[in-house]
Amino acid sequence: MNSERGALALVGSGEYLTQMQEIESDLLQRGVSKGKSNTYIQIPTGAGQESADRIEFWKERGAEQAKRIGAQCRFLPILSREDAFNEEYISEISNAGLIYFSGGDPGYITEVFKQTPLWEKIRSEFNSGTSLAGCSAGAMAFGSKIVGIRKSHIQSGLGLISNIEVIPHYDKFLGWVPDRIASIALRSDEGAYLIGIDEDTALVLTDQWRVQGRAKVHVLKGLDNSPQTFTSGEEVKLKVEYQ
Repeated sequence: MNSERGALALVGSGEYLTQMQEIESDLLQRGVSKGKSNTYIQIPTGAGQESADRIEFWKERGAEQAKRIGAQCRFLPILSREDAFNEEYISEISNAGLIYFSGGDPGYITEVFKQTPLWEKIRSEFNSGTSLAGCSAGAMAFGSKIVGIRKSHIQSGLGLISNIEVIPHYDKFLGWVPDRIASIALRSDEGAYLIGIDEDTALVLTDQWRVQGRAKVHVLKGLDNSPQTFTSGEEVKLKVEYQ
């Protein structure tokens, strides 16, 4: 991993909740340790097609978490593609310790951000030390492909990490739609890792990938010849490919 690059977190669920406080605080402090400010950026784009009340819900929840971890909070209402060209939002991203994409619709995140100045700015900040996290839809959108959980077809992602496909809420979805999970494993691209991340759990890349949180991470495809499961604190030996 590039030593200048920030930490990267793929989160199964639980953004801004107390059970994720330690993980989010650690991500922020890793950014601060690389010279970034004690600033926690919330990006609610995944919920951009939902109601104003729902957007306000995410804003308040994130502000509460930022207060608990002693950070300055900035909520950027990037809800349309036009917003991803807004110079004010691009400026707000500069030098943040943590940039966090919350959940919702991963395809909509890609639609809004792909090939925009704001996404390029986020990548630049990440490459210079800012921690970057995506929860649920956010984690899914960071890959080149978004696997179809609620929708049967595969969608394009942002391609930050080209060889990882994420199933968030894995422990919940496995109980609800086991046949869909099995079909995703069959459809998943050869050469890509297919990773299930349980709720309130994160797969975090610093000097190596490690599991953090209450539950497990499941590498369903791409690691040796059979699925493997990892618990909190364990290293997961993935070879990440950035674009």
